[in-house]
Amino acid sequence: MSEIITVGLDLAKNVFQVHEADASGRAVLRKRLRRDQVLAFFGQLEPCIVAMEACGGSHYWGREITRLGHDVRLIPPAYVKPFVKRQKNDAADAEAICEAAQRPSMRFVPVKSEETQGAASVFRVRELLIRQRTQAINALRGHLTEFGMVVPKGAANVTRLVALIADPASGLPEQAVTTLRVLVDVTGSFDMEIAKLDAEIRNRAKENDVARRLMTIPGIGPLIATAIAVLAPPLETFRRGRDFAAWLGLVPRQHSTGGKQRLGATTKMGERSLRRLLILGANSVIIKRHVHQAARSGTWLAGMLSRKPPMLVRVALANKMARIVWALMVKGEEYRAPAATA
Repeated sequence: MSEIITVGLDLAKNVFQVHEADASGRAVLRKRLRRDQVLAFFGQLEPCIVAMEACGGSHYWGREITRLGHDVRLIPPAYVKPFVKRQKNDAADAEAICEAAQRPSMRFVPVKSEETQGAASVFRVRELLIRQRTQAINALRGHLTEFGMVVPKGAANVTRLVALIADPASGLPEQAVTTLRVLVDVTGSFDMEIAKLDAEIRNRAKENDVARRLMTIPGIGPLIATAIAVLAPPLETFRRGRDFAAWLGLVPRQHSTGGKQRLGATTKMGERSLRRLLILGANSVIIKRHVHQAARSGTWLAGMLSRKPPMLVRVALANKMARIVWALMVKGEEYRAPAATA
C-alpha cells in the first residue's frame, strides 16, 4: 500500500468523508466516517497533511487532529471550489480538498486557539444583538406608519418612536399600544446588553498592548482595535500592508486582460466585520476632520476630500488605515501623524 501523504477531510455534522492520496496525488482510500469515528481513524494514521475547508467547526477539528501529530491545513472554500469535478457530493468535495492542499501556491487559514475563538465571540454576539435591535426598531416604525405616523430611520430616532407610543394624544388604538410596548421593552433590553458588551470590549482594549498601540491611529477606538487584535490572523503572514487590505476586501476588483488594467469596486472578500468597522472608523475621521491632524490642509486626506466623492474617500481611507495597522503590528511601533505639504 502506498504511503499516505495528504488527507482531504470534508466536514459535516454527522457524516464525514475522507480522501487519502500518496505523494503522486493518486487516490489511496475513500471512506465515510461517523462523527465519533473521526479521531479514532486519524489516531491510527502515520503523521501526514490533513486538509479541511475553513468553516465554523474546522478550528475545533484542526486542534484535535493536530494533537494526534498531523499537520492540519485549513483552506478557504472559494479556493477549493475550482477543484471540484462535475457533480458536487461529499466524495468529490474531499477529493477537491486533497488536491487543493497539494498546490504549492495554495493559501491556508491558521487554526485558531480556543482562547482566540472565545475572545471573538463577544463581537459576534454584539453584531447579532445590533441586528435584532435594528429589526425591532424597523418593526416599530412599520407599525406606526400603518397609523399615519412617519419617523426617520436610524437608532437615534428611537426616542421619538417611544414618545409616540406613550403619548395618549397620538391616537393609537389601545390594542396597538399594548402590543408595541413589547417591542419598546425588547429594544431597551437590547440597548442594555449591547452597552454591557461595549464595556467588556473597552476593558479588554485597556489590557491588550496591541490594542493600545492601534488606538493611536486616528479613527480606531477600543472596538476596532480589539476586533483587529482578535479577529485578524497573525499579520506576519502577510508580506505587506496591501496584502492585508486585500484580505479585508478593501482593494479594487480586477478584470484585466490583454495588458489593459480594468479595476472595479472593492472585492468585499475576507473578514467583513473588520472591513465594516474600518470604514466606520474612516467615516468618523471624515466627520470630525476639523480636529484630526491627518485631515488638515495639505494632507493626503484633505486632497482626496476636495476632489473625490465622500464614500470613495471613506473606503480609500479605510484601505490606508488597514496598511497602517499592518505596519504598526509587524514593526511594533506607534502611529506617527504624516507631515502636511505646503
